[in-house]
Amino acid sequence: MASNEGFLTEEQREQLKIASQNAELLSSSPKSPSSLLPEHQIKVITGGKAPTVGFAVRHVRRSHSGKLIRVKKDGAGGKGTWGKLLDTDADSRLDRNDPNYDSGEEPYQLLSSAVSTPSPFVEYKKAVVTIIEEYFSTGDVEVAASDLRDIGSYGHHPYFVKRLVSMAMDRHDKEKEMASVLLSALYADIISSDQISRGFLMLLESADDLALDILDAVDILALFIARAVVDDILPPAFLTRAKKTLKESSKGLQVIQTAEKSYLSAPHHAEFVERRWGGSTLVTVEEVKKKIANLLREYVGSGDTAEACKCIRELGVSFFHHEVVKRALITAMEIQAAEPLVLKLLKEAAEEGLISSSQMAKGFGRLVESLDDLSLDIPSAKATFQLLVPKAISEGWLDTSSLKSSVVDGESKDEENENVRRFKEESVTIIHEYFLSDDIPELIRSLEDLAAPELNPVFLKKLITLAMDRKNREKEMASVLLSALHTEIFSTDDIVNGFVMLLESAEDTALDILDASNELALFLARAVIDDILVPLNLEEISSKLPPNCSGIETVHMARSLLSARHAGERILRCWGGGTGWAVEDAKDKITKLLEEYESGGVVGEACQCIRDLGMPFFNHEVVKKALVMAMEKKNDRMLDLLQECFGEGLITINQMTKGFARVRDGLDDLALDIPNAKEKFVFYEENARKNGWLLPSFSCATA
Repeated sequence: MASNEGFLTEEQREQLKIASQNAELLSSSPKSPSSLLPEHQIKVITGGKAPTVGFAVRHVRRSHSGKLIRVKKDGAGGKGTWGKLLDTDADSRLDRNDPNYDSGEEPYQLLSSAVSTPSPFVEYKKAVVTIIEEYFSTGDVEVAASDLRDIGSYGHHPYFVKRLVSMAMDRHDKEKEMASVLLSALYADIISSDQISRGFLMLLESADDLALDILDAVDILALFIARAVVDDILPPAFLTRAKKTLKESSKGLQVIQTAEKSYLSAPHHAEFVERRWGGSTLVTVEEVKKKIANLLREYVGSGDTAEACKCIRELGVSFFHHEVVKRALITAMEIQAAEPLVLKLLKEAAEEGLISSSQMAKGFGRLVESLDDLSLDIPSAKATFQLLVPKAISEGWLDTSSLKSSVVDGESKDEENENVRRFKEESVTIIHEYFLSDDIPELIRSLEDLAAPELNPVFLKKLITLAMDRKNREKEMASVLLSALHTEIFSTDDIVNGFVMLLESAEDTALDILDASNELALFLARAVIDDILVPLNLEEISSKLPPNCSGIETVHMARSLLSARHAGERILRCWGGGTGWAVEDAKDKITKLLEEYESGGVVGEACQCIRDLGMPFFNHEVVKKALVMAMEKKNDRMLDLLQECFGEGLITINQMTKGFARVRDGLDDLALDIPNAKEKFVFYEENARKNGWLLPSFSCATA
């Protein structure tokens, strides 16, 4: 018979049904469950056994032991429970002294920390890497220049130089060539000369680290430096300055030595260095000028503007488009029939954006600087230019805001009268004749005939500018002529002001003469060696130049050349050693003839020796050495020799005055070796005035 054990009675079934309904309401209702449940417990009987299940009412929780336990308020629980949820009270933490303590069971503590933002330099470093990578991919100089200009951070540009070169060193010759071309394009406009120098110095200082990753780092970096010198973006004096800052055992010093010995001192080194990396992107200034001249010649013949614009674009030197503008304008002046074509080409190039407004203005500005010289060959140059400028402005392709007012007016920046213009024209003729004849006395007479001593600085500027564009022979002749002019008719102020004028226009000169900065530094250094200037005059010249002018760097370069070992001999031979070495040789001969005369020689024989030197413009050296020797030997018979030379006309009053002036200027140094030098000089000066040796303008000024 089936047992009823384990079955519910009807009453129990009814109670269970009610409990189930209430449980559903509890789970779905947002109200407090206490209002929905009966206050009594519901027991479920199963087959007469003890109840094993109880319905969970509020605050009832099952322990791990299976017992039903009343929990504390807020669910903190009692014995055998887990405790309050998210309990953070100190009393509820684990005991750290308990043998079973586990630090992982401790509650987590959140610590605040400042959010770091990258520094501007870090951002700059990331940006330049991207610019360099894109440039190596595209080869677009203009885009790279624009991107570098856009990121700003001007003071960090030395790092760009370092990063560009170091990235190129680890790549193929194509990238090395591209890096050199980009540096030349960025030079002066975006990256200054000083920043280029600092960037290469950073590379030299890190040469040891570079050598760990790049096998031939020393040779590659030496070639980069040599290329920068050849491209005129790094002054030769940089090598001397860098040596002083590098350790003797460093790779950086090896780089400098390699650059000097293997690249910069080799015959035809410039051509070799420029083509060392294959020259795939290399376009030298001279090559560009030739290509521009050719394309303009073809354009004038064909009149095909589109083809001419295509040729300009294919040159790939947007930073040099000012030369296109200048050459096009000169073509319009030379060939009157070509003027409409030239204007059409420039207008088309401007409207297409092929030639930027700044390059257009720069081209016009450069032409203004050379209008006087152009007028010698093209008499109508100024008149033509004055007509071209208004047309360009009215057609909208020449921006007046980018021009100096003097250019808009079609006149030179310095309003010059007819006398100045005539002086310049005749000066050029005199200088050309001198380069042909080498006749210094004739040149001096011609210059005196012009009767314009106030324009002597202008003559000096013309002389050196014309010499720089010729061979070493003419440069040497110009240096020798300066010595003669300084003795005869030029004052020190004339020389100083002439060099100031040269250095103020150095940037424009460099556009036509590739190594103008280096050559100007050599002319300055040579003037000091030849006693035309004293080192203090270099400071005076710097003070007269505008701030941040490239001419100041040229003066620094001249100082570096003068501070090098054996500077005198090297600078005297800088143009090939012709007359410069003769000057040094003449100094030795003067010293010997004076020593022979002092030891008992004959006045007439000494005069003949002076005459045999054949350097009348250098006789001030005889006066200077004779006076110094008289002080040293305490033998005043040297004055008898000077009297004889003056009486014969062998030494002119100008030469005599110059010799006395040179001794006067060096009295402080002489007094270190000859204590009574100043007293003796006063005595000699009084004797000279009594005999009429000196010009009235001479001042002793020894007090």
